[in-house]
Amino acid sequence: MIPNDRPAFPAADAHCDFLYGMINRGYDLSRPARRQAIRLDKLREGGVKLQFFAAWIDMEFETNPLSQCCQMIDAYCRMLEANPSLVPLTRDFDPSGEKIAAVLTVEGGEAIEASIANLRILHRLGVRAMTLTWNDANRLAYPAAGGSRKGLTKLGRDAVREMCRLGVAVDLAHLNDHGIDDVLEIATRPVFASHSNARALCASPRCLKDEHIREIARKGGVIGVNFFHKQLAEGRMATVGDVVAHIEHIASVGGVNCAALGSDFDGMGTYIEGLSTSAGMPLIANELLRLNYSEHDVKRIMFGNLYDYIIGFC
Repeated sequence: MIPNDRPAFPAADAHCDFLYGMINRGYDLSRPARRQAIRLDKLREGGVKLQFFAAWIDMEFETNPLSQCCQMIDAYCRMLEANPSLVPLTRDFDPSGEKIAAVLTVEGGEAIEASIANLRILHRLGVRAMTLTWNDANRLAYPAAGGSRKGLTKLGRDAVREMCRLGVAVDLAHLNDHGIDDVLEIATRPVFASHSNARALCASPRCLKDEHIREIARKGGVIGVNFFHKQLAEGRMATVGDVVAHIEHIASVGGVNCAALGSDFDGMGTYIEGLSTSAGMPLIANELLRLNYSEHDVKRIMFGNLYDYIIGFC
């Protein structure tokens, strides 16, 4: 039986930092800590049927990046073992059922420690997407933060080519404009931005220029709008309406089929009203409906676009 109170639209979320919290803050899906955003009950309440879990590499830690990544991959596996409601995304996943599909990703190319062999190992361990940077320059590329005008390094180019060959989605989030240009030039598979917004609406360098939105979409990629207030609005606290405005802009520039969600839950210290957990996802769908988006397009934005994109890497 399908519960009568189930949200009208399934949701897919391209980014959260729960695994970092699991390792470093004692987060647990079923017995959540006070500040924890990703919770099993809230995922269900919000209709989330596809959740990406990022292994974020913290360069302030003494533990080497690859070891950090492996600890979070172990946490991911333990999370799945402890929560049968979550299953790894496979091509036969049925979003109308009771399960929630999970995708393992890496945030920060530091994780491979400048080794293409390590990249291949992470793929064998189940990693299906990776950002090349976080907020620090590394051996692969330069971040949006810092204003560097350099693009991918030679190793970064080699990593992108190997990611495309293996089937690890290239995630453009946190990458600077010149690096994005380089990826779009050499990638042989569609690329995506897991949690990036529109620079036309917010001047943060973490937001995407229209030309990049257009090219990501043209090549078959998607862009997950994040819920971090500083990348949604300038000089004030953001609202659900700002999230929807970024979705609308991305859809207007790249087409409805490239707009998606990438919350960044458990990666923020401050949440906008109504979106402190996954339970708020229906607010976005309801606002899109109010703005006269068709039910078909709302389902594409809330779930279908991201699902169709990542299933090609599973």
